[in-house]
Amino acid sequence: MMLQPPCRVLVIDDSALVRQVLSELLAADPGIEVVGTAADPLLAREKIKRLNPDVLTLDVEMPRMDGLAFLENLMRLHPLPVVMVSSLTERGADTTLQALALGAVDFVAKPKIDIARGLGAYAEEICSKVKMAARSRVRASASLLRRPAIAPSTPPNIGFRTTDRLIAIGASAGGTEAIRVVLESMPADAPAVVLTQHLPASFSTAFAERLDKHSAMSVREATDGEAILPGHAYLPAGGRHLRIIRDGARWRCRLDDTAPVNLHKPAVDVLFRSVAQSAGANAIGAILTGMGEDGARGLMALKQAGAPTLAQDEATSVVWGMPGSAVRLGAVDEVLPLERIAERLLSLARA
Repeated sequence: MMLQPPCRVLVIDDSALVRQVLSELLAADPGIEVVGTAADPLLAREKIKRLNPDVLTLDVEMPRMDGLAFLENLMRLHPLPVVMVSSLTERGADTTLQALALGAVDFVAKPKIDIARGLGAYAEEICSKVKMAARSRVRASASLLRRPAIAPSTPPNIGFRTTDRLIAIGASAGGTEAIRVVLESMPADAPAVVLTQHLPASFSTAFAERLDKHSAMSVREATDGEAILPGHAYLPAGGRHLRIIRDGARWRCRLDDTAPVNLHKPAVDVLFRSVAQSAGANAIGAILTGMGEDGARGLMALKQAGAPTLAQDEATSVVWGMPGSAVRLGAVDEVLPLERIAERLLSLARA
């Protein structure tokens, strides 16, 4: 049995300390080889040509060339898997979401203080995301940022206006853009959508605002106890689990601050299981691109409750971990490319 060669990584960051710490953390993993470092994108450009890395780690705020401008040029001219190293700030969240739209595979959050110790605590996450990125499918997506936001009056009215159906969607790596693709194809009066995407607590507001600009539906962070309405999509706020509860003839959001599930908070399994319990066959479940297995068992609970279940296919997934796990478990009724998922969700909702 042949051993897989380690993935070759180039670390790009203007901080000498971060370059050193990241390099040491990554090099300690036998599945990773750090082939070099660069202090800015112009140096990185030359080292990419010379060293031919499999993966880049990239800081956003750097001298001589903005990290986003570098990423856009890279994905257009020489696409490579990129893991962003971003700050846990409001500005950092928005910039990281732009980077994911441009084609970055995933991101890790840079600690605000005591970087050496903070990054050390994230060693397992950093290494796993870098190795996952090496196996991911990279697409140039620079045009996505220039798409105009959808005006609420433009989509056709197809006469849903009912709370009889509830759509539940879960995703992780690659999911920020996959969810955007699905929601921007939904009409303003589509059935209610409840969502879980693996994100740090400080990113949820920026993500909801970004989705809202691209969708005719009203996309918002859920508040505890609020009624779920058609034409609205709900995300968990502040790194809490989102559950759905039945309240008479309607559904309500329940925000849950309990422990992580499957190492995640929010977790897709938590959402899917609550939807299975509260909505049953009136629900439709979809699991999109993502690393790991979160959501697979929850999707099985939905299927066993009589809900139709969908999974994004491998060809259009950045990482086919979560959808693949659900397929192997037997939890999926249909496997579809990303661009067909919204259409199928609406078709099932009409049935």
